[in-house]
This record gives sequence, C-alpha cells and structure tokens, in this order.
Amino acid sequence: MLEKMGSWRRSCYCADVSSAQNGQTLILMGWVQRRRDHGGLIFVDLRDRSGLVQLVFNPEASNEVHDKAHDIRNEFVLAVKGIVQKRPEGTENPNLKTGQVEVAVAELRVLNDAATLPFMIEDETDVAEMTRLKYRYLDLRRAPLQNKLILRHKVAMATRNYLTENGFLEIETPVLTKSTPEGARDYLVPSRVNPGQFYALPQSPQLFKQILMISGFDRYFQIVKCFRDEDLRADRQPEFTQIDAEMSFVDREDVMKMMEGLVVRIFREGLGLDLNPPFPRLTYAEAVGRFGVDNPDVRFGLELKDLTEMLKGSGFKVFNDAAAKGGVIKAVCVKGGAGFSRKDLDDLTEIAVSFGAKGLAWVKITEEGWQSPIAKFLTDVERQDIATILEASTGDLLLFAADKPSIANTVLGRLRLNIGNRLGLIPKEGFNFVWVTEFPMLDYDDAEKRYVAVHHPFTAPMDEDLEKLDTDTLKVRAKAYDLVLNGSEIGGGSIRIHRSDVQAKVFEKLGIKLEEAQERFGFLLEALKYGTPPHGGIAFGLDRIMAIMTGSESIRDVIAFPKTQKATDVMSDAPSTVDQKQLDEIFIRIAVPKKAEAPAKA
Repeated sequence: MLEKMGSWRRSCYCADVSSAQNGQTLILMGWVQRRRDHGGLIFVDLRDRSGLVQLVFNPEASNEVHDKAHDIRNEFVLAVKGIVQKRPEGTENPNLKTGQVEVAVAELRVLNDAATLPFMIEDETDVAEMTRLKYRYLDLRRAPLQNKLILRHKVAMATRNYLTENGFLEIETPVLTKSTPEGARDYLVPSRVNPGQFYALPQSPQLFKQILMISGFDRYFQIVKCFRDEDLRADRQPEFTQIDAEMSFVDREDVMKMMEGLVVRIFREGLGLDLNPPFPRLTYAEAVGRFGVDNPDVRFGLELKDLTEMLKGSGFKVFNDAAAKGGVIKAVCVKGGAGFSRKDLDDLTEIAVSFGAKGLAWVKITEEGWQSPIAKFLTDVERQDIATILEASTGDLLLFAADKPSIANTVLGRLRLNIGNRLGLIPKEGFNFVWVTEFPMLDYDDAEKRYVAVHHPFTAPMDEDLEKLDTDTLKVRAKAYDLVLNGSEIGGGSIRIHRSDVQAKVFEKLGIKLEEAQERFGFLLEALKYGTPPHGGIAFGLDRIMAIMTGSESIRDVIAFPKTQKATDVMSDAPSTVDQKQLDEIFIRIAVPKKAEAPAKA
C-alpha cells in the first residue's frame, strides 16, 4: 500500500546527517540504494542527490515498521522519521560522509515503488551507453553523473557572479533568427505565418552581441544554447552551451585578462584549485611550428623541429623535392622509440597517410648505427646535424614529414599526440592553459577558388596588417585568440571589425558581393554606420570545459539529456515523424529517399 507524505517535510538531505545531530529526530526522504536483512535488524541505505545515510529497522522498536521494511526493494521512494544515533563501535564506514552515524527508524512511509530496473544504480557501471541514454532518468541517479551536473551548476553560478561583479549584463538574444550559412549547417525552422520562409537556430549569438555593443550595452554576457547541424564526435553535440561575452572599448589584452579572471574563478569555486595567470601565450605560427596544431597540448615534449634549410639539398629526393616546391622538412625525436616494432611503424605510417602524407620516413638510432630505408641517402654530416637539432641519441626514433607546411605540421602534430598517449607521456592530472594568438585572418579554399575566413568574417585584422589585405592577403593576421586547455580549444574570440569600410573590404576579399552581404548581414552593416565602438569578445564551450574539469571522455557525460553521435535522443525518441496536418500547416512536403525513411535511432 503506497502512502502519502502528508504533513511530513524533509529535515535535511541524507548526506547532511552528522554526529552533531545525535539524539535528534529527523525526517528523511529518498530512494532505496540497497536493503540488507541481518535476521533481526534490517539496514537500508537511503539515497538522495547529496549521498547516502544508513537506516536501521529494529523489531524491538516497532514490529509494524520492521515488517514494512521487509517489503521494500531497490529504488522504492521512502519517507522515514527516526532518531540519529552513532554507529556501534567497529561498524563505522570511513569512506562515507555519514559513516559515523545511522538513523533508527520509528516511522516509515512508502511513497512509491519501482519496477525491476534495466540496470543497477551503481557508481561504477559497464552498462552500454545506449542503454544508459535510453533510461537517462535512471542513469542520472548515479552519483558520478549527479556530481558532474552539480559542478556544472557551480561553474554557471561562478560565471554569472564574476561577470556581474565586473559590470557585465546578462541579455538574451533570439533563438529564432536568420540563416547566415558560413561554415557549419544551420538547423532550419519553417514559418507557418510566412509560408515558404525559414528561421535558423543560432550557431552563435555573434551578430546580436555586436549589435548590443553598437546599442551601448558595453559589457554583455549570456550562458546560451547554440545549434549546429554537423557530424558529431565525443566533443560535439547538435545543441551545445556557450559562455558568451562581448566588451566595448577594448583590445585583445583587455579581453584576455578579463577572461583569465573568469577561468580562475570557475576553477577556484568549482574544484577548489588556484590557477596562476597570466597564462602562457603562443602565436599561431609558434603553436603550429612547434606542436603541429593550433590547439597544442603543452603538457609534454615531442616538439617538432624544422630541418628544411639543412636538408633542402639532400640526396634524399623526397626531402629535396619538398623543399624545392616551397614545402618544409620537419621531424620529431621519440626518446627510446627505437624499440618500436615494424607493426608500430606501419600503424604510424597509416595515421600519417590519413592526414594527407604520402608516407612516413623514419630512422632508428641503434648501437649498430642508423637503421632506416632513408639512411643511405643521408651524409654523415647530415646525420650529425639532424641528431644535434633533434637532441637525438642511441635508442631514439626519428620521424620525418616533408610536404606542404599544412600537411607536414598536421601529420607530425597528430603523430605527436598518438605517441604521447601510447608512451604515457601525457599527465593524467593537472590543467595546462595556453593562449594562441595572431591566427591567419583568411585561408584559400582550392575547391571553391576563393578566400575563406579562418574564424568568421567579422574578425578584425591586426592594425599593421590592414594594408596587406590587397597586397599579401594570406599573410594578414587576425586579432583573434583561442584559449586551449590540455590540448582542447575551450574558447575562441576576437576583436571585431567596427568600421563599415573595413568590413566591406573583408567581404570583398571573401567573394561576398554587396547584394549578398546585404541579404545575409544587412542589419549589421546598417548598424555599423551609426557610431560603432571598438569591441571584441569570446565564447567558451561550457560542455567541453566541464568534460575536462571532470575527466569525462565525452561531453555527453556532462549534459543532462545529450544526443547520440547520430544526433538522436533515444530516451524521447527524437527526431521523429510528425502528422501530415502539421506539415500542411507549414507548407512542407517530405521527399525522403526510401533508404532514409526509417533511420536507426542508435
């Protein structure tokens, strides 16, 4: 027989029961974690979001209550009234916050029962993720996930408090907005009252936060949902959360210093850690040159070295040809790597090829000398110079890439991470931040035969590079900055273009004609005419930050209701088909290929 709470109200959370309340009568409510029948006494671990407390049912106190306790099972919802008492000597549990006490139950109310569970509610589980996502409401009862969401709340509150203290205003921007495709695909929403027209869900509040700066709200922030219809992976979701901020009358250093303060506050209040700003700075050229990528993991060595000048006249044709075509010759030294097997080297070569290389040159330095298919093409002087630059010695493995800079750097950068993980060179503990600055403003898309923005088309060029837009376009650096944590970009921003003539010039370089610019960004271009202050900002990926702070392998573990890698919600069965009547109201006709009519939800 299920019962009601009646006038009972919880005295405190389960994990807040302590020896300071010894002798007090408390009312507790929660879920049954487990029940143990010791013949006479029955013990129940009662759980809520705070943790566990042990309940004791003694037949000598109340046979009726004791008999009711026989029938309760895991995940039943209980309300109990009882007296706090110290556990008998020798039965304390030092691993439990409430391990010194227990509650002797005098009254019990069973508020609800529970069906047989698809999996046990345990801290550690090997249940398949798809099963846990289907029963997410049960998965979220597990302490590890609850603790991650509680930490997420603390981080959000620390963010709001810090930015508010520093003069920022939290202002909401539209969720239904205009489609301005640039990069990832938009999620589109059809308009019923405007047949044939569509809203887009925002990929970011970029244009609106710039409009707010023009409007005079000189410090804005928002913890905001954003949407991108892109292929997913462990650190991506179709809907994600940003900490979004913008400031007026600032340059790069002002934004970076302010945001370092935010990160310090987040880690202090979230994890109790004191960080030491200012964080190190690397230019984009330094990051790519030394680590091969623009989001470098600086927790370990294996840095790339440039051998182009030394080997550009080498007898090894691959090296010589790469240098002659304006490419680079770069290498890394893997300490102790001479022990890698042929299969290990084949695996590394496969990785190199997957990132655009035609192959991978390698050298093992052994007691017998240099072992390598390329050794015979290198002179003794070249070998000595290579060893000197790479600080290589007997027992080491040298890996070479000779190609266009973008390919050579990427290949060795990816191999560096693979080997770092393989050899256990990357520390499991700690948080290493680095700013990456001075990104290229534009890149050239060979497929589309036009320049494209590296960040977005509203990023301002470095003042000293402005004139290069016409004369040396690819050497124009942007006033852009990314904050990288343990090799993951957690935030990116820039100083924006605040002059309409510069914005028009950038659109011209991007091949965006005036009519197209007006169609896509007309309201911003119009606003820029009416007195726009210098301004800039940043957006942090809250989900990604939380995954790193909690040591989670996927951002799905720090989002209450995430999507799968196929962008589905297996709990609510979304996305799903809708009634024809709904489609008729928004003037939509479905033309899906037959193979895609019933996509798998997994």
